Amino acid sequence: MNFSSQLLEDAVNEFAKLPGVGQKTALRLVLHLLNKEQEEVSHFGRTLIRLKEEIKHCQVCHNISDHNICSICSAPKRDGETICVVEDTRDVMAIENTNQYFGVYHVLGGLISPMDGIGPSDLNIDSLVQRVSTTSVKEVILALSANMEGDTTLFYLHKRLKDFQIPITTIARGIAFGGELEYADEITLGRSILTRVPYENSLIK
Repeated sequence: MNFSSQLLEDAVNEFAKLPGVGQKTALRLVLHLLNKEQEEVSHFGRTLIRLKEEIKHCQVCHNISDHNICSICSAPKRDGETICVVEDTRDVMAIENTNQYFGVYHVLGGLISPMDGIGPSDLNIDSLVQRVSTTSVKEVILALSANMEGDTTLFYLHKRLKDFQIPITTIARGIAFGGELEYADEITLGRSILTRVPYENSLIK
């Protein structure tokens, strides 16, 4: 792609680094910003800078938050004795959109993937174990994507948590194997939460 301006090319190259954004889409976005008023573009830039500089992770569940304790963990109406374990913030948002779950969350920050060099120590697993051991927890729901990495993580978490003698459940397989939670429709995901089963029942005998 030939550019008439080095500034334009640099901006397009930066946008093209975003996931799912190719050169043509990046060019369209940059040209869109160029047609906006200066204040709008400045506000856009300031918002991104504030996001990077001021965003926090909840000290309890590791979800992205504006404060040290996120709005879900601090909400008095949430069931703090039920913890739903998810891969990342996108999964929290997906489950919240179902309006079928009223407990709290624990964000792992990824899945165990030896091929990618990601092991248990790279995830927020120790803090989950500590949370279960030091607070009143009646159920842990393992809501992870139905793929190889998700199943590996499920198995490891069950092994770490089974001695606490609390129900460990997993969402029903309404989601096809290889699917990710964030792409599941709200009805399917909501039903999967409501019809969760004990983890042992989900294993192939």
